[in-house]
Amino acid sequence: MAKGTHDYQPDPRNESVQVNVNGELVPRARAVVSVFDSGFVLGDGVWEGLRLHDGGLPFIDLHMDRLYEGARALDLDIGLGREDLVQRIVDTLRANGMRDHVHIRLMVTRGIKATPHQDPRFIVSGATIVIVPEYKQPLPATLERGIRLFTVHVRRGAPDVQDPKLNSHSKINCILACIQAQKAGCDEALMLDPHGFVATCNSTHFFIVRKGEVWTSSGKYCLAGITRSNVIRLCREHGIPVFEKDFSLTDVYGAEEAFVTGTFAGVVPVHEIDGRTLGAGTRGPMVERLQREYVALVRAESRKGPRV
Repeated sequence: MAKGTHDYQPDPRNESVQVNVNGELVPRARAVVSVFDSGFVLGDGVWEGLRLHDGGLPFIDLHMDRLYEGARALDLDIGLGREDLVQRIVDTLRANGMRDHVHIRLMVTRGIKATPHQDPRFIVSGATIVIVPEYKQPLPATLERGIRLFTVHVRRGAPDVQDPKLNSHSKINCILACIQAQKAGCDEALMLDPHGFVATCNSTHFFIVRKGEVWTSSGKYCLAGITRSNVIRLCREHGIPVFEKDFSLTDVYGAEEAFVTGTFAGVVPVHEIDGRTLGAGTRGPMVERLQREYVALVRAESRKGPRV
């Protein structure tokens, strides 16, 4: 069984990659943080997934906006300004001789605790900043054939419980959703909001296509997805009707096409949901078109901003 949109072909070059831990480059096998780190103890931190494409970092400003906004929400002092943090990412990629087909995981936690306890006043260090670059590409079969989804009982919560817009290290609800989907023999989980409308997937954003229109959730109960917003933007720029709205599983089961979006794999078709085949069970024309438009957008955005 596939591992959803994040499945990839292992690359032996990753064994010699250097990871940046608090400004120090260390071999992958020795890249560690303290057992007292707040990210390990309680999942207290924020993170971003980035791509290196042809020497550029597409949408880097949007990723930094989300990271620093999340840190402010957690009252977490990253300890570096945006430009300095981006430069640290660029320096890490240059040190590894990387220019293309790279996925970067940027993780920031509150830092080391004096004792394992949730109170942030027990922090005795600055923030922990880890940059993990890897040669990693989505599988061609995933981009063409797509994935299978299963609707789980785990809901996306309201913002007064744990704000789903916060890209925090605390992802246990998404992990539980992913486990339930895997136990059902599917690749990823489709999650509903507290009112029973379709919200998002456990690690990607969800769209359907009905009669030439593209629908996605209202956005109230999902992460502020950067690829999601870019696909909505592409639809509007190319005259494709697109709507952010509440819709139910009945709407989903009757859709001609469906797809998910994410930084790693971009636009990925969905060919089956809850045992129901969508359309002809193959990648549809709308998904194929949006895949082309998104690849073109990534290429254009990679030429902007910092270069490696």
